[in-house]
Amino acid sequence: MVSSHTENTKRIAKNTLMLYVRMLFGMLVSLYTSRVVLNTLGVEDYGIYNVVGGVVAMFSLLSTALSTSISRFITFEIGRGDEYNLKKVFTSSVAVMFVLSIAIFIVAEIIGVWFLNVHLNIPVQRLDAANWVLQCAILAFAVDLNSVPYTSAMIAHERMSAFAYLGILNITLRFVIVYVLYVSCFDKLMTYSVLTLSVSILMCLIDYSYCRIHFVECTFRIIYDKSLLKKMLSFAGWSFLGNGAYLLNTQGVNILMNMFFGVAVNAARGIAGQVDSAVQSFVVNFTTAMNPQIIKSYAAGDLNYMHTLVCRGAKYSYFMTFFFAVPLVLEAQQVLSIWLVEVPEHAVMFVRLTLLSSLAVVVANTLFTAQLATGKIKKYQITVTLFGIWVLPLSYLFFKLGFPPEIAYIVYFAIYFGLIFVRIYLVKDLIKMPWMKYVKEVLLRMGLVSVCSVILPCLVYFNMPSSFIRLLVVCMVSALSSAAFMYFLGLEKGERIFVISKIQNKIHSFKH
Repeated sequence: MVSSHTENTKRIAKNTLMLYVRMLFGMLVSLYTSRVVLNTLGVEDYGIYNVVGGVVAMFSLLSTALSTSISRFITFEIGRGDEYNLKKVFTSSVAVMFVLSIAIFIVAEIIGVWFLNVHLNIPVQRLDAANWVLQCAILAFAVDLNSVPYTSAMIAHERMSAFAYLGILNITLRFVIVYVLYVSCFDKLMTYSVLTLSVSILMCLIDYSYCRIHFVECTFRIIYDKSLLKKMLSFAGWSFLGNGAYLLNTQGVNILMNMFFGVAVNAARGIAGQVDSAVQSFVVNFTTAMNPQIIKSYAAGDLNYMHTLVCRGAKYSYFMTFFFAVPLVLEAQQVLSIWLVEVPEHAVMFVRLTLLSSLAVVVANTLFTAQLATGKIKKYQITVTLFGIWVLPLSYLFFKLGFPPEIAYIVYFAIYFGLIFVRIYLVKDLIKMPWMKYVKEVLLRMGLVSVCSVILPCLVYFNMPSSFIRLLVVCMVSALSSAAFMYFLGLEKGERIFVISKIQNKIHSFKH
């Protein structure tokens, strides 16, 4: 068993490394393309693209819930080693997503077009372009839905190298879009929307072809299993609640900001989202590599190993976010000034508040995966939804009272910070994990590292004049301070020994 755990740890590390190659490439391209797209489209059109995309994202309530269900069931059956049930799960997934894509396309055409043209705050002269964006976004969304079973199969089989290479191809194509956008003589916003749709179609075809060749279950057959469909749809139905609350708290607030403050604020929110996505990509790649092992360990009945993965995953996710968040929060103004030609109003504060909010969210990543592994999600999703849903109405209330748009981020942080403790309480019984284990191994270590790590970079920030030199010094001091305290206060003895042995092995291999 110990040998098996060691192999699993090595696999997680290898898969994480492959995903980091994909992420680093994507982050560099994304940061550059965001700058060019904002500069080429202008603040107004960039804000329109952001808010109209948010309208379409509102229709992903069902699709996200079903995606979660598909990923969980495929990974669970691989963990059990049941090939026949695996084939049934995959075939059912393809059928469900195809039917759902048609249904959402029809509903989005009716409701989305009405909402865009009647309720959104879009300049009259850009309504035609906004409708182009909406149509392309709806079609791209429908195409992406049909890719879900195939990407889920890749991740469940832990084929992260293929997942990484396909991601790099996707990123490269989106980089080409920026060049075409720059030289295009047509309407820039319309051109950007059509090209983005084209990339989605091409990537869907490539995902389909790869999985058909490499995975035996990825050949579609007409199989109707009523009990399986009922299980998957029930699972998705309860997931719908949690996903719905999160989507309303993000895209719903985005639409609220448009209605109260206009497209310029949406542009600032889009920039903050780009920075947060770049930071979160570190965590997403790590959890993407770890999640299959959490679900498979539960399916195999190895709960002790599962508890270890849940605690370490939460702690490492927080540390990864914190490592980058500290210098970015302190030097947001300087970073955005270097990155962008024109920094939208509110963007600096949005970046700071978004990163702080993300620290509260990432702690729950592995708890959410553990809850999915059990399949018993009804109580969890109802409770989390009842707590989380308050972000949207409270933001609306504060906007009506005349508060600035930043208040929505403060409300979001407060609620999701409280949800950390609600999630721990709900999940501990489902996976039979003592709650004090999570508190001691995750929360206390996170708190100690956070308090100790920020002291030195804050001293530098408040005692040096604003400049590029201060940015470099803050980044260097923050990196050294965070790494040192994470190692000495954040890691347990066994984890420190593992890190030292890895470093020694790398040095030894380098010398020889």
